[in-house]
Amino acid sequence: MSVHKNDIKRVTTHIIQEMKHRGEKISCLTAYDYSLAGIVDAAGIELILVGDSASNVMAGHETTLPITLDQMIYHAASVVRAVKRALVVVDLPFGSYQGNSEEALRSAIRIMKESGAHAVKLEGGLEVRESIIRILSAGVPVMGHLGLTPQSIYKFGTYTVRAKGEAEAQKLLEDAQMLDETGCFAVVLEKIPSALTKQVSESITIPTIGIGAGPHADGQILVLHDLLGLTKEFKPRFLRRYADLNGIVHEAISNYVGDVKGRSFPNEKESY
Repeated sequence: MSVHKNDIKRVTTHIIQEMKHRGEKISCLTAYDYSLAGIVDAAGIELILVGDSASNVMAGHETTLPITLDQMIYHAASVVRAVKRALVVVDLPFGSYQGNSEEALRSAIRIMKESGAHAVKLEGGLEVRESIIRILSAGVPVMGHLGLTPQSIYKFGTYTVRAKGEAEAQKLLEDAQMLDETGCFAVVLEKIPSALTKQVSESITIPTIGIGAGPHADGQILVLHDLLGLTKEFKPRFLRRYADLNGIVHEAISNYVGDVKGRSFPNEKESY
């Protein structure tokens, strides 16, 4: 018997995995603040990612690398306070887990204790296996991330589609299987060929969450600010804009400026 989304008091990692097994697509979005996270949660999203993309959309950095663990915890805590139903996953930022599994565990525990989030996400395959095992041993759920991994942008030098070649595709498949076997509850597949997404999704037991990875993933994720049309310059092929809030907000503020300068705001009813 399927469970209606309104009957679920809290989405868990187990529910996310069960959705894959019964063929129900998983909807995911990013959020970084209390106000928008509450709206996202109330709309019925199953998983909210407090992404290190906050470095771009909230702080204006060119890459995700500058954001710190303290800043990620601040954003995560803001989101958690607003969310009543969705599973909240938080990115481990660049420098907080690579190359040192003990540091990875400390970072994950800080996120869980100080933000109240439900899981963490980290980029990479075999090279971060030790960190994943150590984090999981502490009882912290882990989501993987393969394909285009933005924290490695200076290694790859481009945001182009990954794993188009046979060797890289095979490594990605092997990494996904490793993440599954190690105990991750899901894996993000970013900007890889649709056919490879299908192959990966069918070869592992955990859900795949796609972004720019075609329709065969078990779920989809987008950056909230891109979906809402708040960002204008970012126009990747995979992005579907569901609103033009940039234009709406601009018009509203322009009208406010005009009313202030024209002395029509505030009027008598808006005064005490």
